[in-house]
Amino acid sequence: MKSARLLPLAISLLSLLASGMAHAIEFKSVGAVPAILYDAPSEKGRKVFVAPRGMPVEVVLTYGEWTKVRDAGGDLAWVESKSLAPKRSVITSVAGARVRAAADDASPVVLTADKGVLFELSEPASSGWIKVKHRDGQSGFIKSAEIWGE
Repeated sequence: MKSARLLPLAISLLSLLASGMAHAIEFKSVGAVPAILYDAPSEKGRKVFVAPRGMPVEVVLTYGEWTKVRDAGGDLAWVESKSLAPKRSVITSVAGARVRAAADDASPVVLTADKGVLFELSEPASSGWIKVKHRDGQSGFIKSAEIWGE
């Protein structure tokens, strides 16, 4: 009798977990001007960081006019939703990341980037590579494993 009552609860929990796993990770970027990140969803919260324009962030939660975000270092903070742009950017996660002319390890290297270099996302990932563009105008392909924000 007790197990019959627990079955609907177990099914509900499994459904909830499965639906959470189905959600895709959403990334956005800080808009045209730097954004202040807070420890709470309010301007009365403690200011924890000023995010530079273009910085990629992972959207964790949206609460009214505020968005909880995760940065490349894994830190969580709140930002006003209006400060985020749908335009995507990525940041290199390894030192010596190679941007190549084509999505192939044998392709010539266009540029080498240190860890933390910002790129505009030109095309989404395909076969483990993404097309990026540097603010200086150089573009090419970088391995998905060498960037964060995609």
